[in-house]
Amino acid sequence: MLPRVVIAGRPNVGKSTLFNRLAGARLALVADTPGVTRDRKEAECVLAGTKVLLVDTAGLEEAAPDTLPGRMRASTAHAVTESDLVLFVFDARSGLLPEDEHFATWLRRTGKPVLVVANKAEGRGGAAAAMEAYTLGLGEPCAVSAEHNEGVYDLMTEIADRLPRPEDTSEAAAELPLHFAIVGRPNAGKSTLMNYLLGEQRMITGPEPGLTRDAVSVDITGPDGKLYRLVDTAGLRKRAKVDEGLERMSTSSSIEALKKAEMVVLAIDAVQGVQEQDLHIARLIEREGRACVIALTKWDAVEERGKGRQAALDRISISLSQMKGITLVPLSAETGEGIPKLFPAIRATYEIWNTRIPTSQLNRWFEAALEKFPPPLVEGRRLKLRYITQIKARPPTFALFGTRAEQVPETYQRYLVNSLRENFNLPGVPVRLYLRGTKNPYAD
Repeated sequence: MLPRVVIAGRPNVGKSTLFNRLAGARLALVADTPGVTRDRKEAECVLAGTKVLLVDTAGLEEAAPDTLPGRMRASTAHAVTESDLVLFVFDARSGLLPEDEHFATWLRRTGKPVLVVANKAEGRGGAAAAMEAYTLGLGEPCAVSAEHNEGVYDLMTEIADRLPRPEDTSEAAAELPLHFAIVGRPNAGKSTLMNYLLGEQRMITGPEPGLTRDAVSVDITGPDGKLYRLVDTAGLRKRAKVDEGLERMSTSSSIEALKKAEMVVLAIDAVQGVQEQDLHIARLIEREGRACVIALTKWDAVEERGKGRQAALDRISISLSQMKGITLVPLSAETGEGIPKLFPAIRATYEIWNTRIPTSQLNRWFEAALEKFPPPLVEGRRLKLRYITQIKARPPTFALFGTRAEQVPETYQRYLVNSLRENFNLPGVPVRLYLRGTKNPYAD
């Protein structure tokens, strides 16, 4: 029997959009009008390697039992009682409403496992808005934008982690492949690298840029004996140069593959050096929160290797401070030089991306960091920063609490992030730091 994952929440928070996104098909009607969904809709789907029965429900509303909204709520309540996990969805744009808090209390009383999902949390401010959900007392929220497909893969992984393990506990059933995408500009050697890793001429290659159009996924066993899922993608050009039609679809496919990957190998043509578009793609990887290793391809054609490697390091360290310490692997897919170093680099970066730091260690570091450089004055008053905690891994994400913590200047935030990297060995992966101030109960 498949584990049941029920999507619940008040009307018009995007439950059906999320249902369609997780199911991978447009199965439920979606409109801006509240109350479109009335009956429960079910679909079998695979989330991060776990097969589940996904259930879309009507919006939760307070109403008399004999009314239509009342009957819809009873239907949702019945679905919740049969669930193995409830996704409680709220609208991050609107923030938490009293109805959300009321239904969260009701869900808590059911005793069912609940994962809070802050939907419509697109953009940089989305995850910060999601932090408001901590007040519900239902644990760590997951920020997503079902419409724009942001954070959905992380949500799938979180769902799979919270569900009971299947009865088949054999080692082969338990191991899932590490999912990594090879991205870069056109003609950076992505498909040649893919062919070398596969040991066959799987991808069409040549001097013409843009030969690969669709994202192609293949499972292999790496030299370390572990499973990997490789995805070769179409080259990403500057938006202004992307033509309408086929290339636009290829670009969308590449970005979609990047969002679904856990690791990203950014292929940079070592002969041409680091270009502005390479940095733009790296920033996109960082924005999506993915771990990254840079492959300097065509290394066999580089004449002054020491100078070429140093130039790449300098350009990246200056322009990508948010991914400080990123690993560079010079390699040649034509000769095989340097490729044995690629998989160990991927594994090492993947482990860093999954790092979890105990709160006690974090706060010992935090006290020392504050003592070394106290927070600056803001509007003539000292900021009182109280404690820090890690709210998630993949990538390492931290919440900083204190009076007026949201006013911490960017320069001081950078100091804290750099100190975190240095003290807890977090090079080359995105590190998120969210600020959460405490309210003064006597302010009004």
